This record gives sequence, C-alpha cells and structure tokens, in this order.
Amino acid sequence: MSNQMNTTNNAKTTKIEVPILARVEGEGALDLEINNNEITKCHVRIYEPPRYFEKFLEGREPNEIIDAVARICGICPMAYQMSVVTLMEKAFEVEVTPWVHAMRRVMYLGEWMESHYLHTHILAAPDFLKYHSAIEMAKDFPNEVKRGVRLQHLGNDILSLFGGRSVHPGAIKVGGFYRAPKPKEIKALIPRLQEGLKDAKDVVMWFAQLPYPDVCFDEVLQVALTDVSGQYPVIAEHVVTNKGECFPIEEWDKHFYEFHAPQSTALHSTRDGQPYLTTPLTRLNLNFDKLPKEVQALANSTGISFPSNNIFHSILARSIECYYAIGEILRLFEAYEYPDKPYVDVGFKAGKAWGATEAPRGIQIDYFEFDDKGCATKIRITPPTAQNLACMEADLKQSLTKFGLDKSDDELRQHAEMVIRNYDPCISCSAHFLTLNIKRA
Repeated sequence: MSNQMNTTNNAKTTKIEVPILARVEGEGALDLEINNNEITKCHVRIYEPPRYFEKFLEGREPNEIIDAVARICGICPMAYQMSVVTLMEKAFEVEVTPWVHAMRRVMYLGEWMESHYLHTHILAAPDFLKYHSAIEMAKDFPNEVKRGVRLQHLGNDILSLFGGRSVHPGAIKVGGFYRAPKPKEIKALIPRLQEGLKDAKDVVMWFAQLPYPDVCFDEVLQVALTDVSGQYPVIAEHVVTNKGECFPIEEWDKHFYEFHAPQSTALHSTRDGQPYLTTPLTRLNLNFDKLPKEVQALANSTGISFPSNNIFHSILARSIECYYAIGEILRLFEAYEYPDKPYVDVGFKAGKAWGATEAPRGIQIDYFEFDDKGCATKIRITPPTAQNLACMEADLKQSLTKFGLDKSDDELRQHAEMVIRNYDPCISCSAHFLTLNIKRA
C-alpha cells in the first residue's frame, strides 16, 4: 500500500498527514512537534479500538480461555496461549510431563520462526535496503525473499503439526496437548529442518551485512526472561535486566508500572517513570551465554558484538534466534518418543498465578485469578508491544534527531516509519500505525 501524504503550510507550522503506516499489524499514528530544531512532542498514538479481552474472558472456563486468547493475535497466538496455560497449571497445581514441556517448547519456537521471518523479510528488510515493499525488493533479491518465505512456512508447519492449523492452532489444553504427532509426521519434517538450518545460517550472514543506522541506547533499561535451568528462555519464571537484577515473575508489579496514556488505547509501562525495552535484541543480550556454542560462534562471526545497544540490530537478533530455534526443534525431534497420553488429568480449583513467556516481540506476562470451578474472576494481559511504546517514543526522539530534523517532512516520515517498524509492533495486540502529524514552529 502506498501512503498518500497531505501537507499544509503557513508561516508557523507544517502539518503532514500520512493515512496509514504500512507493514505493521494494526492502526496508529505518530504526532511530532519540532520547535527550534528540537522535538518537543513525540507521541505514538494507538487509535485502534480497544478489544476488551480481559473483561469478556471473566467467568469463562480454562480451556475456553486458552482457545479465546489465541484470537488476540493471528501472528503470535502461542504467546497468549502458553502464558495463560502456564499460569493455569500453577494455579491448579498441575505438573505436566517432560514430553509436554519439550513439545510446547517446539511449538513456541515454531511461532518464533514464522513471526521472525515474516518481520525480517517482508516488513523490515525493505527499509534497510531502501525499497518500498518486499515485492519491490524481491525483484533484486529473489532468492533471499524466497528463502525467507520458505523458512516462514516451515515455522507455520511446526504449528500446524500440533494444532491442525498455523493460525489460532487448537492444540493446547490445561495439562498438555489434545493430540500427539505421530512419529512418521515428526520424521517427515526432519529433512526440512536440516535444510532449514543451512538456510537460516545464510540469513544471519545476509543480515549481518545490512547498512545499520548508528543509534545506541546506552542508558535504557533492558528486560527479558531468563531460564534458571540454563536453557535459552521461552517459558520462564524469572526476569533479568541489564542492571544485574534477577527476580521472580511474581514480583513484576514491584518493578513495573502500567498506566493509561491519554493519546492511546494501549496501556503504557514504565520502570520508575522511565521507559524500558523488551525485544528479541534484549532477550539475546541478556541470555547470550545460554545459547549453544555453535549459535554463539555464528553470532560472533557476524562482526557485530552482543550485547548490542543499537536497537536496529533487532533484525539480526531475530535471525540468530531463528537459527537457534531450528537447531533446538531438530534436536528435540530427533529424540522424539510417542507418549502414552499427551496430557495429564486436571482438577480445577480456586487459585491465582502469574505466567510469562518470551513472545517473538518480547515478554508476554499475565496474571489471573480463578474461582473454585476454575473460571476466571480477574485477568491482566500485558503484551510486549504495549510495554515498548514508551521506549519507542524515546527512540524516535533520539533517532530522528540524529537523522536530522532539518530533513524534509517526507524523509522524516520514512525514517520514523523505519524506527517504528523495527520494533515489529503488534498494534492489534496492544490495543486492548502511520498517520504522521508534524508541526514545525
């Protein structure tokens, strides 16, 4: 979709209206005011209607909730399902089998693949290579785009293996899965995963050569989950920061504050009044030592050092995570054994719990309370895009200032879109993008 831009000028102000930001999920706007070559107002404004999931899920029974929360996002349904089922099993004191833990990890990593490769090849890469769309980029990089789509399809097929479909898969239940894949289904995917691992390595090296803007967030608080068992975090119980902190997810409210910003239908989050960042890059920065040695070696061979404070390196971080994901899925599939039963029996009871997972875009954290029938009575769902909005605004101020506020309005709009798209915002998730208004005094 091409953006049509309306510009009005008078002696004091210039106002630009861009009806929509292409290549993101959902609808929003950026209001920007520049006075004396300084940004005095920068608001990412989410105007997509609120979706009220937290309210209409009250009173519903657990497995109905698991199915419903998948509808929050068509790209990342597992983020919502896995966070919710994890907290439910804690609240109901259910211990699932090692097989369930392993296959949930596989399924979630499949979602990382399909989401990351969609973002990197279709949404973000055209910005770095100065194309208006992936279709235009594919004329000059046909093999690279085909490779990315092929890998994204592989991630979708991992999801479909368990859930029957890749969009809103119906696989997860309290206690495990509704079905277990047959060994022959697993075996059929192994050659594709082996080939995909080679493709994923090539993607990493391609993205290592992109022309990255030189913008570093040296002071921003970076936040991620960490798995104390030593694995790279997918479903985890502890939070770490680049300030050396580590605390259980149950202490989330002691550290982070969620509030309503008047310009947005999405809630914002801060730490001590300051923005914080939770993205694939922060996840990689804070858990680099938990990657297998061969993945660390590949990352080190790119010439870009981690931890990195350049948020534009997120596209490279995503590709490194995908290389890890394919190798991890391959490892677990090669050791696959068909279970006697893909779930454990569950009895519902009153309780409350937190659940957190690493969604493709960052930390997905939820809190639920249940009555004695297991029906939800209190719900809080906090997606990563909502957490990143405050940091996105701070990033825009710094990035646009360094880019040059004396640039034309069209150049500023394009660079602002690139900054926002780099976060891979899922605005539909956060509204429970780009009309650009620039005022110059």
